[in-house]
Amino acid sequence: MIKKNVLAAVLIGMTLSGWAQKSENNLNKEIMNTTLHLTQEWDKTFRKSDKVDHKKVTFKNRYGIELAADMYIPKDAKGKLAAIAVTGPFGAVKEQSSGLYAQHMAERGFVAIAFDPSFTGESGGEPRRMASPDINTEDFLAAVDFLSIQDNVDPERIGIIGICGFGGMAVNAAALDPRIKATVASTMYDMTKVNREGYFMSSDSKEQRMEARKAMAAQRTEDFKNGSYKRAGGVVDPLPDAAPWFVKDYHSYYKTKRGYHERSGNSNDGWNVVGCQSFLNQPILDYANEIETPVLLIHGEKAHSRYFSEYAFEKMTGKKAFDSSIDECATANEIPTGKYAGSYKEGNKELLIIAGASHVDLYDDVADCIPYDKIEIFFNESLK
Repeated sequence: MIKKNVLAAVLIGMTLSGWAQKSENNLNKEIMNTTLHLTQEWDKTFRKSDKVDHKKVTFKNRYGIELAADMYIPKDAKGKLAAIAVTGPFGAVKEQSSGLYAQHMAERGFVAIAFDPSFTGESGGEPRRMASPDINTEDFLAAVDFLSIQDNVDPERIGIIGICGFGGMAVNAAALDPRIKATVASTMYDMTKVNREGYFMSSDSKEQRMEARKAMAAQRTEDFKNGSYKRAGGVVDPLPDAAPWFVKDYHSYYKTKRGYHERSGNSNDGWNVVGCQSFLNQPILDYANEIETPVLLIHGEKAHSRYFSEYAFEKMTGKKAFDSSIDECATANEIPTGKYAGSYKEGNKELLIIAGASHVDLYDDVADCIPYDKIEIFFNESLK
């Protein structure tokens, strides 16, 4: 005679199994059907390569938000390839930097997708122009879900690239999901660090954070009363003469033909004022030291944001990379001398500093600073 608790366990197991099968079937069905409006014409800020095939794809994250992506596949590719998911910068869209990186990686033999994060660009999620350290990290994991079941992808050879604010999200995703076998964070921001501390810890006190919380709370009340979210504004335009140099750096990309895009928040009216509220007390790099897979951090020597990559390197390795100024640094052996200010390695973690480069110089090919050769070598070695 079967004991009641054993029978109950069997029945629960059967029920859960049936639910799981039903959920799996529904999920697979959802992948095949999109409710998004996807622009079919080429509307990127960069030229279309004749070395790759391109198509639009969609997939859902575990919150049910449908994400839009551009897939780049090497022409005449055969067999199962290594794959890379790319997104960023924070407030940008896949037609800008992430698409450029993805296309370059496809030219070098990888299947690559550039996706719009939740609440952004052609992806779903309401209200628009919101951000979440959880959901935006999940977006990377959902991209891995999608790539893992593609016929032309080896699911054991998947990497990610995060640019600017999504560099921090990429490191967080690598700490969370061991399916991610290699990670590149280019010109990264830790959005949680800058929101809770200000630039260079300029507002890193309990009192200052409380003032920020009060301001966010007041704005939420105002937004609810008005029935709409107030936007923070994108990159300032016209550019004031007295603007800090890093603002001028952003302007040179987002507000000119070089990088302007109509769906980019940074190019237009920016995020919702309360869009980053949860970043105030949800640090994303707390478990960076537990990442076992290779990570490559790339940053410009002259970038105002360089300290974020230095901080991330220290969080991952427990070792300081550089002081506030670079004097003498080793140069990576496989890279032409003179191109890099320095390379610092600890185990399978590396911080690469690009000589003379600003934050935005790593957004596109104008300054010829993005080390695609190094990135290719890194992924080839890491995704064997």
